[in-house]
Amino acid sequence: MSHLSIPVGPQDHAQGPADAPVTLVEYGDYECPYCGEAYPVLKAVQHAMGSRLRFVFRNFPISELHPHAVRAAEFAEAAAGIGKFWQAHDMLYEHQGALTESDLLHYGSRIGLDAAALRDAFDGRFDQTIKGDFMGGVRSGVNGTPALFINGLRYDGERDVESLVEMLRQAARG
Repeated sequence: MSHLSIPVGPQDHAQGPADAPVTLVEYGDYECPYCGEAYPVLKAVQHAMGSRLRFVFRNFPISELHPHAVRAAEFAEAAAGIGKFWQAHDMLYEHQGALTESDLLHYGSRIGLDAAALRDAFDGRFDQTIKGDFMGGVRSGVNGTPALFINGLRYDGERDVESLVEMLRQAARG
């Protein structure tokens, strides 16, 4: 079983209390259909776990398979700059079939993201952040998405709500 090579820290995008008994880290790709399938499952898991879960998302765009994945990650990072990472994250997964630059510019206007800030993102402003997430995933044994880690340990079990909640509750009990 592989371990998370980079501990969760202030550089991460996280929802839920930092002192939650369980942290679930997802390495994801906004254009990956499997990540799209996991998105509503992970939302339901977050709802079921409430304040006992901290959910962390890290970028793992597989650009060889998903030509819009890097731009989508750049969009989300730019949105983080105005405090709207999670709104962007959700928007990207809810519109996986429409991730062209034009689509992203439109989404940016919907969440109040300045077009110039988005163009800066597309010009590489967040390359190091995205590459850092990606390489941390590689060092953690990630070779596809979504890849999940529960309290730092890779989880390769069933991906339905009930199975995930049961594993997270077991992890919370220690």
